[in-house]
Amino acid sequence: MRRPQEILLKPVVSEKSTGLMQDNKYTFIVDKRANKVEIKRAVEELFRVTVLNVNTLTVRGKKRRQGRFEGITPERKKAVVTLKPGDKIQILEGL
Repeated sequence: MRRPQEILLKPVVSEKSTGLMQDNKYTFIVDKRANKVEIKRAVEELFRVTVLNVNTLTVRGKKRRQGRFEGITPERKKAVVTLKPGDKIQILEGL
């Protein structure tokens, strides 16, 4: 069993994810091998909240160039977590 810190890598701070916080939805970058049940347990254990729903999506890497060299940014997995009304994650609220 993996620790919650190994599953939730970092929060996503963008204009869209900040807007979703008003609807009690929080976005995280998660481990690519994590499933929805593991993500739910990790969020509930770390932040002491009740999770109602977890939606995941895999973001494909983009092509990037530096001079004549071409590469691809790494793939990553995002999770949008919906919390019970009234629950909040305090760390992310001031963003």
